[in-house]
Amino acid sequence: MNRKGPPAPVTEEHRRSECEPSPVPHAGEDDPHDECADTFPPNRYPGMDVRVGGVSFDALQVGVRVLWEIKTHRFDTYNHFIRRMTVLEQLPLLKVERDVAETCGYGFVVGVSTQGHKDALLEQEPTLNIVVTGCKR
Repeated sequence: MNRKGPPAPVTEEHRRSECEPSPVPHAGEDDPHDECADTFPPNRYPGMDVRVGGVSFDALQVGVRVLWEIKTHRFDTYNHFIRRMTVLEQLPLLKVERDVAETCGYGFVVGVSTQGHKDALLEQEPTLNIVVTGCKR
């Protein structure tokens, strides 16, 4: 019988290595999104996403310990139902990303293209740090 023992404890050393930023290829092939993530904020790893704590983020801001998730949806062109569904789909992942960032000692910012998208997210989760990037699609 091949029996595994209890999982290894998460040591401070292991957590630190998981929290070290590691550049990884952009997750999708969405040029307008990737361009926004590379320039707003200035991304420490232009042309790349960054993996921290097992999660890929769109950018690690130059000069500070702040991870970014960029949303370039054309949110204001969506009807009410699609806006609502977009927000409900995005919030669980944004909360996970924020928790991972904070656990690893990073700030977390969500960049959205429009004020309407920002307002809709904040209505559901007022504790998010959201910035309007103005990035276009």
